[in-house]
Amino acid sequence: MNQKNSNSTAPRAIWPGLEAGVPKPLMPYSPAIEAGGWVFIAGQLASDFKTGLDASVASVNPFLNEQLAGESDFVLGNLRDTIAATGCDINKDMVRIWQWFVSDRPTHQEFEQANNWPELSIAPYLEVRKNFIDACPPSSSLGVRELMWRDTNLEVDMICFADDEESITFGEPTGPGQHHPALRRGDWVFLASEGPVDWVNGHLTGSLVDGPSELAKHTWSDPDHWYTSTVEEQTRYTLEKLARLAEIAGTSLDQTVKAEVYIGHPQDFAAMDRVWRQTFPENPPARVVIPYMGMGAKGARVEISLTLLAGDASISKKIIETSDAPEQPGHEPQAVKAGNFLFFSTQMAFDSTGNLAEGMRRPENAPWYGSPGQNQMRYMMQNIDAISSAAGTSVENIVRRACFHSDLQWFAESIQSWASYFPGDKPASTTIGLDGPFVVPGANTLLDLISYVPD
Repeated sequence: MNQKNSNSTAPRAIWPGLEAGVPKPLMPYSPAIEAGGWVFIAGQLASDFKTGLDASVASVNPFLNEQLAGESDFVLGNLRDTIAATGCDINKDMVRIWQWFVSDRPTHQEFEQANNWPELSIAPYLEVRKNFIDACPPSSSLGVRELMWRDTNLEVDMICFADDEESITFGEPTGPGQHHPALRRGDWVFLASEGPVDWVNGHLTGSLVDGPSELAKHTWSDPDHWYTSTVEEQTRYTLEKLARLAEIAGTSLDQTVKAEVYIGHPQDFAAMDRVWRQTFPENPPARVVIPYMGMGAKGARVEISLTLLAGDASISKKIIETSDAPEQPGHEPQAVKAGNFLFFSTQMAFDSTGNLAEGMRRPENAPWYGSPGQNQMRYMMQNIDAISSAAGTSVENIVRRACFHSDLQWFAESIQSWASYFPGDKPASTTIGLDGPFVVPGANTLLDLISYVPD
């Protein structure tokens, strides 16, 4: 399968405009960025970007219609219109979707106790989504603490393809989540976020039916066993599932370009990373690890989604490393290049020891001095620039940003520094508030980035 040659397509912003009914973002980002045949859609939430929750949603009688349903209709309608403005179709061309749902659970204490269940139902969203999306591509649905506009409970962002190819899906979207577990588009394969759950009746079946509603029928960390851990076993089980999905889609885990790993408490990182080293002993993929994620199955400690190259892809992946940026804190390279795209691993203000870099927090005895949000963003951008240069691109070619703050108080400082690096079109962006601290204590911002690499 040969993907349409769009390699000469440099990043450009696409603005649907108010005539399309899509509110203009208040913050410095673009609603959509097209580059190299991909279209990156920024996170949408149910706000008019002026007063908070849009009046059309806020005015609905909550006893007659659930707010999440109203937000879902508003958000998905704007996303459909934004995608249409790019020349793509939400049903034919979307290859990946992220869905972020606000919940005040788990509490910080519950995360520490390995309880990652957000205690919320996304059924109203799934019901509304049927009106916009016929068959959902690989997706992630996570619980988070806070979004950028008060009283909003849903944010959704997407990736589409603007090429002459057709998507091939694997697995029937018959479960509650209603998404395909795997999708191939040209040289690329996308796998949905998976956790340690069974597909049907306690078994992973060949049909790969969606809808994990319970933990796999497996004894996690048997009290009689002290040589392994729950997180290790769940990570291994999840990666085995993803390996089977990859095989069905015509590829394998060694073709993984980028992994997104969702965990509960940062204390789960080390156990997950041990299994990662065993699974990817050489040439591991770029990896972003995000803590404080509410998960859709009780007892789940980890979820993983993957972006891979097809087994017969016309392009190959290349590990990107430079001594001009710190070493990653876990078993992942600084970035991976594949075709015209660069996938970054977790970016935080860490040094090569895995600790917070010097000067990145306020002095203990001078708590009103300094701007940690700005300082950490500048430090990260210096590292991102070095990694970009090693891959043959620059920070101006970043096309997608997912930004996670340990507390949204850091947004205003950091976004000011971030925007200064983009004199032209700003990347598509999604910003999420978590329940910090991160795996690197003292870090206030975590970035997940994709960049365009020109020929």
